[in-house]
Amino acid sequence: MPRRYPRSALARTMAFGQSLVLALWGHTSAASQKEPSAEAWRRARLRLVDQGLVGVGIRDSATLAAMRTVPRHEFVPPDQRVHAYQDVPLPIGHDQTISQPAVVALMTELVEPRPGKKVLEVGTGSGYQAAVLAETGCQVWTIEIFRALAQEARDRLDRLGYANVTVRHGDGYAGWPEVAPFDAIVVTAAAETVPPPLLQQLGPGGRLVMPVGSESSHQALLLVQKDSGGEISSREILPVRFVPFLRGVR
Repeated sequence: MPRRYPRSALARTMAFGQSLVLALWGHTSAASQKEPSAEAWRRARLRLVDQGLVGVGIRDSATLAAMRTVPRHEFVPPDQRVHAYQDVPLPIGHDQTISQPAVVALMTELVEPRPGKKVLEVGTGSGYQAAVLAETGCQVWTIEIFRALAQEARDRLDRLGYANVTVRHGDGYAGWPEVAPFDAIVVTAAAETVPPPLLQQLGPGGRLVMPVGSESSHQALLLVQKDSGGEISSREILPVRFVPFLRGVR
């Protein structure tokens, strides 16, 4: 039977995350406070995962370990760090966002990450999803349409030591054919349909997860699987809201 993820529980983690803000920064504005210590960030991250993400149904041990390790506060702008361990999407510039941790964890779990898996990500953003995948031991190739975001993500991932992530500035619709086939593909922007080049680059036994739907109406997180014979099947996981899938480099 397909695994079911509780929609109401995903929403409840947002309120939980707000309590972490008070724990980290107190009741005064972040601007008037010293930035939390590395240990305080670590405790906030562990609380979010162990009391939040586990509660919404994330069970994969590799995914949970990665979420406990990757410092989300390093992947958001300085003025958003106070919110880094709330379970909410945050702006990162260019009308783009970093997805909420529960959704990042869910998308990671759905592709069944394991050491050595080849993963294509379309929509690098700040690099957070790529870092989570890399932390599980996957080899990650990630494409970002905005040149500035691609360069910032590349620098950030290098600084944090993620040598198993390769960042490219480009149009992700075409995928990365010279590296294909991929064991898994993660798309972090919503399109009306799955781009055919991505389906072609998904290897036998592979999994693709992406939001599908329009910007103005229903969007759902879709899990696509290709069996050993190349047959495609798909199913909706839950409703989501993502930025639109863009074409042409910026």
